[in-house]
Amino acid sequence: MMWTEIDTHISQVTGEKFQSSQRRSVGGGCINQGYSVCDGQRTYFVKFNQASQVTMFEAEALGLQQMYQTATIRVPKPICWGTAGDSSYLVLEWLEMGSGNTTSWEEMGRKLAAMHKATSSQGMGWDINNTIGSTPQVNTWTANWAEFYAKHRLGYQFQLGRRRGGDFPQEKELLEAIPELLATHKPQPSLVHGDLWGGNAGCTVSGEPVIFDPATYFGDREVDIAMTELFGGFSAAFYRGYNEVWQLDKGYEQRKTLYNLYHILNHFNLFGGGYLSQANRMITQILA
Repeated sequence: MMWTEIDTHISQVTGEKFQSSQRRSVGGGCINQGYSVCDGQRTYFVKFNQASQVTMFEAEALGLQQMYQTATIRVPKPICWGTAGDSSYLVLEWLEMGSGNTTSWEEMGRKLAAMHKATSSQGMGWDINNTIGSTPQVNTWTANWAEFYAKHRLGYQFQLGRRRGGDFPQEKELLEAIPELLATHKPQPSLVHGDLWGGNAGCTVSGEPVIFDPATYFGDREVDIAMTELFGGFSAAFYRGYNEVWQLDKGYEQRKTLYNLYHILNHFNLFGGGYLSQANRMITQILA
């Protein structure tokens, strides 16, 4: 029954009858189940979660749509989303992934820089809140980047962290220091992926770079670059390509730790464990 509803939805949206005859389970990231569905000719990628998570899928689809419309870097095009029975689903274009080479990764850097040039007259934030992993991400429009970052990124994660039993002795000091830490840095609002680690980037079999699973908003473009360095880093070719199109600003190396603190706090909130001491070490480093 559920598959019939999804097939019908795909048929309505694409204007071509779709009846899935082949379905196989594929990775859907940490928190979703993923399937490849095919009717013998067309293939789609379908992600599932509980019905209550439909707003998370809607936000992901709208983020992908906004990135897709920049006509810069390839993202899986969202087809449709909704609920069927006790599940929520998101249907995306199917992309056959390969391994990519140095040229692909240089191109990834260049195309990401081009996407970062998409800006917003409304300031920092986004039209709706979304999620970072399964954690809510607050995107209230804010004129000032330092204020947005202190309140809606770090401040919010600290709040969740304290509820989880985390102790952050230098939290207040850090939040008060952010305006000064970012005083000389006045970034334009850039359309960012928001969760750009190695698991959310890759290349198609033809070598075309692709990014997916976004936590989209308008912010400092450096948040994406910082995160690419967090869990193992991207290849040198990627940074070469990026800087070719849009050189990183002076002081990035100092801001990088401040920006990656957001993700380490989020990892503490999602997984607990050693992320608490890592977050506190980063705070000490930033304030040094």
